[in-house]
Amino acid sequence: MYVTEILPKEDEEMKVSYNKLWKQLIDRNMKKTDLIDAVKTSPNTIAKMSKNENVSMDVITRICEYLNCDIGDIMEMIPDDGGQPSEEK
Repeated sequence: MYVTEILPKEDEEMKVSYNKLWKQLIDRNMKKTDLIDAVKTSPNTIAKMSKNENVSMDVITRICEYLNCDIGDIMEMIPDDGGQPSEEK
């Protein structure tokens, strides 16, 4: 059996998507303000996440610890061209 990895081409940019995090919050009946208070982060950080911008690993770690989940449960990398997430290819 051969295991192959799907890697982006060198010229293919990847961007982050936090859609899974927003789904987690909906499933837990939480608001973004609840998350801000729970993980002691700023509204600016959550605003950056709402725009799918990069945030520090410290924030990601605190969110994962609070929600008792893995990083892949709250975010994913998608091709910058708007294609499908790498795990779904």
